[in-house]
Amino acid sequence: QVQLVESGGGLVQAGGSLRLSCAASGSIFRIDVMAWYRQAPGKQRELVADINSGGRTNYADSVKGRFTISRDNAKNTVSLQMNSLKPEDTAVYYCNAHTTLLGRVYDYWGQGTQVTVSS
Repeated sequence: QVQLVESGGGLVQAGGSLRLSCAASGSIFRIDVMAWYRQAPGKQRELVADINSGGRTNYADSVKGRFTISRDNAKNTVSLQMNSLKPEDTAVYYCNAHTTLLGRVYDYWGQGTQVTVSS
């Protein structure tokens, strides 16, 4: 089992910045992709950004140019630097770790951290 613990959420004014962090612990053999998802009230959970073990990144169009995902493979951590925040970024943000091992897919989730952007 892999446990993910997020930190760094909070309340910020529009235009401000926040940094989210997530640390993975437990029985970690390999984590292929680490990602951040978010879910706003009444909406489905959506991918914000992901990064593979080689450092290749992928962003939702809505956050490109404003958010930066980074990863430390040695420490099994992933961070999300969020700049120029908008009220529509308000959501619960979830850390995700994804691995495919011997044909099986493993997905692990953190408990979520609230990000609120006031206008």
